[in-house]
Amino acid sequence: VSTAEAVAAVRAAKAKGLPVTCEVAPHHFTLTDEALRGYDTNTKMSPPLRTHGDIEAIKEGLRDGTIDAIATDHAPHTLEEKDSENPPPGFPGLETLLPLLLTAVDDGRLTMDDIVLRSVTNPRKIFILPEQEETFVEVDEDAVYEIRAQDQFTRCGWTPFEGWQVKGRVRRVVLRGQTA
Repeated sequence: VSTAEAVAAVRAAKAKGLPVTCEVAPHHFTLTDEALRGYDTNTKMSPPLRTHGDIEAIKEGLRDGTIDAIATDHAPHTLEEKDSENPPPGFPGLETLLPLLLTAVDDGRLTMDDIVLRSVTNPRKIFILPEQEETFVEVDEDAVYEIRAQDQFTRCGWTPFEGWQVKGRVRRVVLRGQTA
């Protein structure tokens, strides 16, 4: 099943009133299977990266509300793990999620309301999570910089977005009143 077919199936299920939800990760609507050819690390993930047509289907699903949530799908496997005989699936994504989404806002592909809805409001409803008092992310929306693996805090030491120019840098994360 292609991503486009999966999005269409979720749309049809929702039209019938079925209780389904749909989540995507930024790498699935920014990277294609062709984008990482020649990358030094194994790009195995589940679901795999797809085509430009599938990316367009995801973008349409974001526009029309078919896709409920955007998540990191953070899988901080080291290059050694990814280059092994049986590489684990997934990409690191925790630190690049918000800058990629804020860049999409700057490019006109998403709105700030889209980010809040799909990263906070909908996941809270879907998983029946309580509101986190005194929890927020402080962002410099105007900061423009290049994503570099050496600047990431994640243990894996690499990112598929190495060298990407993004707009919007996380300055501070406060979790239940404590700076993380």
